[in-house]
Amino acid sequence: MCIGCGLCQAVAGPEKVKAVKVTSGHIRPVAGPDLDHEDVDLIYDVCPGTRVDGLPERLVDESTQIDPVWGAHRTIVLAHAGDPAIRFEGSTGGVLTALGTYLLETQRVKFIFHTKASRSEPTFGESTLSFTSGDVWEAAGSRYGPTATLVDIKDVLNRGEPFAFIGKPCDIGALRNYARHDQRVDTLVKYWLTLVCGGYMPPAAMNDFLARYDVAPTDVTAFRYRGRGCPGPTRFETRQGLVKELRYTDFWGEDESGWSLPFRCKVCPDGIGESADIAVCDTWPGGSPNPKTEDQDPGANAMIARTLAGQELLEAAIHDGALGVDDPHLSPKDITDFQPHQMKKKYAVWARFEGLKAEGCTAPITNRLRLKHLADEMGDAFNTMQANGTRKRVRDGNTKEPTPQPAEPN
Repeated sequence: MCIGCGLCQAVAGPEKVKAVKVTSGHIRPVAGPDLDHEDVDLIYDVCPGTRVDGLPERLVDESTQIDPVWGAHRTIVLAHAGDPAIRFEGSTGGVLTALGTYLLETQRVKFIFHTKASRSEPTFGESTLSFTSGDVWEAAGSRYGPTATLVDIKDVLNRGEPFAFIGKPCDIGALRNYARHDQRVDTLVKYWLTLVCGGYMPPAAMNDFLARYDVAPTDVTAFRYRGRGCPGPTRFETRQGLVKELRYTDFWGEDESGWSLPFRCKVCPDGIGESADIAVCDTWPGGSPNPKTEDQDPGANAMIARTLAGQELLEAAIHDGALGVDDPHLSPKDITDFQPHQMKKKYAVWARFEGLKAEGCTAPITNRLRLKHLADEMGDAFNTMQANGTRKRVRDGNTKEPTPQPAEPN
């Protein structure tokens, strides 16, 4: 169930747990000899692989609507970055980059805590702090590689300055978990922003992708998954001078059936960012861009404001021109049209967890995600099929990884 977020290292200390790249290629925790039961209990309580919650109840009021699939929402709009350059540079409509820039320029926060391309391994990501608009721009574009986003969260909190956090839904959930143990989180994180996430590409699959072009992972000096258009090209450069640009659909495939994902992502109970203030998503009908027209799309994001803080930020950014609006009145039905794979997974995940538990495997504890309610809508035959499919995956060894061993440095 590990996503490699690094929070376990942050809470226990690097002398007890170290989140590192291991021989499987993933970022995983390697335990030291001094790790004790108290440390493990704390890790299990904050780990997004063992606990996934929806929006904290204190952030839900009478103006909040709850959709069974898409969760809490106060308003849903179709929007894009008001600055054409940001819109072009970003992954779809550039709205997260625009919001990060807006928060800094209006001095609502001191910095943005988010991720950018790793300097040492470009297919990976690394956490970063952005203090200027230029810093935010440098991190524009989606990252689909392993990233220990929260490994230095205590250092970030020790600054004692208000900030916005932009992360994957599992990163947002992990930090919400940690907020129960460190009150500084809720004091200092002024805005929680996320993307609707389909998962990330496992390192082995990335290596296979590069091998199609006779490129070794160690030779890659730059890798851009998307952006500079909607979705924009997948582009990589090598130390030998090769520059390759491909369509986004060449990288992922033209539909969900071609995606290669870690098992944890296939059973994710919250790829839609239920515990964020604002969640944003791609807006291709059917869930994938048309390869014939993807280069002609100017880009727009669906933006789900889940909290009062998120709604206020969204409305202020629109008022001040940081965001442009294409449609001010989207509905959860529209999001289902844009993200059908998320809807299907939300209905299936309760039964998949039952399959894991039946095989003696870890399944996350969940709260306020309505998973059993959705499963009950589907009926016994569907749930049995999903549970049995997961049990077969376990028995076939497709849900496990080797015991983490640090990889040799490149």
